[in-house]
Amino acid sequence: MAVVEDSRFEGHRGPAGHPERPERLHAVGDALAAFEPQLERLAPRLAEDDEIGRVHTADHVRGVSEAAALGPGRLDEDTYVARESAEIARLAAGGTIEVARSVARGQCDVGIAAVRPPGHHAESQYPMGFCLLNNVAIAARALQADEQVGKLMILDWDVHHGNGTQHSFDADPSVLYVSSHQYPYYPGTGDFGEAGRGPGEGTTVNVPLPAGCSDAEYVGVLQRIVVPAARAFRPELLLVSCGFDAHRDDPLASMDVTEEGFRAMGRIARALADELCAGRLVFVLEGGYALSGLREGTQAVLETALEPSPPDPPAAIPTPNGSVLKHVVGRAAAVHGDRIPDFGAA
Repeated sequence: MAVVEDSRFEGHRGPAGHPERPERLHAVGDALAAFEPQLERLAPRLAEDDEIGRVHTADHVRGVSEAAALGPGRLDEDTYVARESAEIARLAAGGTIEVARSVARGQCDVGIAAVRPPGHHAESQYPMGFCLLNNVAIAARALQADEQVGKLMILDWDVHHGNGTQHSFDADPSVLYVSSHQYPYYPGTGDFGEAGRGPGEGTTVNVPLPAGCSDAEYVGVLQRIVVPAARAFRPELLLVSCGFDAHRDDPLASMDVTEEGFRAMGRIARALADELCAGRLVFVLEGGYALSGLREGTQAVLETALEPSPPDPPAAIPTPNGSVLKHVVGRAAAVHGDRIPDFGAA
């Protein structure tokens, strides 16, 4: 496993009590440490202007840099900068590129970018939602531009919708973006009908979930929506925007996913990558604000990613009330079922 993890990411520090804090990476590091013999450590580097410019405008990059130079301060109600934040955001984006590039080149089978600040809310023209640069989108464009990777899939299971990532690719048929997220909730986007536009129509799949969903709903969504969407699209590499804020302990959401749920989700991602992408799978850290959730979720995902033989897809998890899953799958199938074989099938 290719890993980027670096103490410099801790230099991005916000106001006291802010949930996006350096200690998040300590919890991830605790989980990584248990797998040390299987890790290939990569050094992060600063993302270059042309790499960032495939996703963000020059005004956006300049604005973040100028705000950081005057820091510390806030860019909006949720998003802060410190003096070092602009450089650290470049380091997170560049580190994510290096992990993804290592996997694309076959130097490692799987990768994880344990970086911060997170990225999937960052729009092309402005930061938001704790995010300064969109790490996963920048890495995806780098793979397409420099590594001859044509079709990519981004699976975003962070509890918040990745508006910035969606908008980076919603008109692009070469990138499949699939998101499961609590809805209605921040940032307010990601309803079923947001399915892409123009030539990208159908390559954005949103699965908004009501508060209170547990392992059964999340695993069911991956089995009945994500798997058939991926098989129809046939990506060459799978990127996972890997937030752990759907964990039951998370203070910023209202979901009930456990360590076992993340293990099952990781197993499905691994099985899809093995089936469709020659095993090429990259996890990019997004949210997760309970240290217990970060630690448990990271460990569960790593266990499945590093299993020596391809894992069997998990069986459906029984739930005493399957009406939520049935409703969600039905709504998504009404948008995408005509385009994707077996979409929503039990």
